Amino acid sequence: MSLKLQIYSLLFSFLYGMFFGYMVLINYKFLYSTKKLFKIIVTFLFVITNVFLYFIILRYINYGVIHIYLLLMLIFGYIVENYVYSYIERKRKK
Repeated sequence: MSLKLQIYSLLFSFLYGMFFGYMVLINYKFLYSTKKLFKIIVTFLFVITNVFLYFIILRYINYGVIHIYLLLMLIFGYIVENYVYSYIERKRKK
């Protein structure tokens, strides 16, 4: 894989991690509902939809090749989004 393709893949994985974190915040009400069956169904559909979307877009970028550093960037993007969201919430409360 060329360096340019790797940089695109890393950038996409980071941004998708941030997108996934934001989607978790939006779906918080459904993911943490009180009805167990509804919670299981919504969580399953949420995860499957996001995984399919990630792989479909990744297939267009680098033909669907998955490396460990792409998954690490995905996780890093998720962590950064959570940090940014908590920082904004702290500033909003002041």
